[in-house]
Amino acid sequence: MADVPEEVKRLVEAIDAFEAIEDPAARTSAISEALRQWPGYHTRLRQLREASVRALREEQSKTWPEIAMIIGDVTPERAQQISKGVTTAQKAKAKKKADAEKKTAEE
Repeated sequence: MADVPEEVKRLVEAIDAFEAIEDPAARTSAISEALRQWPGYHTRLRQLREASVRALREEQSKTWPEIAMIIGDVTPERAQQISKGVTTAQKAKAKKKADAEKKTAEE
């Protein structure tokens, strides 16, 4: 895992630790608890990334293409959406609604 931030390595190690739990009942219980708590951590990570992207833009005057490169594997447009807190789920929901409205208008 070269060039991977230490925090990401530790997260992967923590997930690996679940696999290392030998007792299936204990492993199941531990994984289930982690999954119950995950939505809150996922939200926190998204909010931290959103704030960090805004800081790159506002405090460091980075361009959207530069920010997209920092995020990795996203377009400059997606980087801008991330700064506004637009999630992939929100984009999918909006597209589904627009498609449904278009279909209704065509009928």
